[in-house]
Amino acid sequence: MTAVLTRPSPVSAPPRRRAPRRWRHRLTVLSFMAPALIGIGVFFLYPLLAAVYFSFTRFDLLTVPEWVGLRNYTYLFTQDSVAAQAALNTLWFVLILVPARMLAALLTSMLLVSLRRGGGFFRTIFYLPALAPPVAATIAFVFLFNPATGPVNGVLGWFGVDGPLWFDSPEWARPSLVLLGTWAVGDLMVIFLAALLDVPKPLYEAASIDGANAWQRFRHVTLPSLSPVLVFAAVTGVIQTLQYFTQAAVAASVASGTATTGGGISSTFGYPENSTLTYPLHLYVSGFRYYDMGYANALAVVLFVVAFAVTLVLLRRFRAFTGGVR
Repeated sequence: MTAVLTRPSPVSAPPRRRAPRRWRHRLTVLSFMAPALIGIGVFFLYPLLAAVYFSFTRFDLLTVPEWVGLRNYTYLFTQDSVAAQAALNTLWFVLILVPARMLAALLTSMLLVSLRRGGGFFRTIFYLPALAPPVAATIAFVFLFNPATGPVNGVLGWFGVDGPLWFDSPEWARPSLVLLGTWAVGDLMVIFLAALLDVPKPLYEAASIDGANAWQRFRHVTLPSLSPVLVFAAVTGVIQTLQYFTQAAVAASVASGTATTGGGISSTFGYPENSTLTYPLHLYVSGFRYYDMGYANALAVVLFVVAFAVTLVLLRRFRAFTGGVR
């Protein structure tokens, strides 16, 4: 009889323990992220949650917060006419100031790109206003546009034009702030300038060979190339303008002639006739003049929600314009 040889069955290897190694990897990553996570939690999440909580209370920084439910929000949306005026002023700045700054920055950057000589000098000149502190720049503008002694109305008088009251007029105070914003447009100009210099030259050459004029080259070559930068400028501009505070506060205080120097909150915010009272200014006055911190937190929460919603809408609307750029 022949013996039948049978192969011994291989001994199965013990399963690898990947769970401890995976957890060590996760803990290592988490330890590197810990400083950023702690900063986000301490300086963003906790203040946000605290603001939401205090918005449902009556709080004056001196006594224990008293829960009042939706009373602050009810007063905000149904009784506070000053908040409605401040919101309309802020909306006006968003609709006028943001496009004006973008247009001024784009035109200035296109002018600098077209220069053959002295480009570096003129770039410096156009960028310098952005380095001026907002408070100092606003004070200088108020004095330049002073209806009685300012040089702007003096120059207009040489041509037989009666200059307006500028910052002392409810109709001209907000346009005057827009002029201030378009004057200090160097920060945005630099971004547009870098984007324009990055547009491929062969695209312009091909468009010229096809017979495209200057407007067609701008419409079909320049704008599509600048679309991500335009979206960035629009989104950041809207967010900044929703928080418009310093220039409006300083202009109102200085133009009224009763600016405070260490004497507390100015009582002239919004001068003249609440035309320059923005939503953040009303929030500040509610919290730090009247010590109504609960209502001020309700204003802050509404501002956060509006800014977040507007940002989402802009990103969705501009997605088609940017060709799917995210």
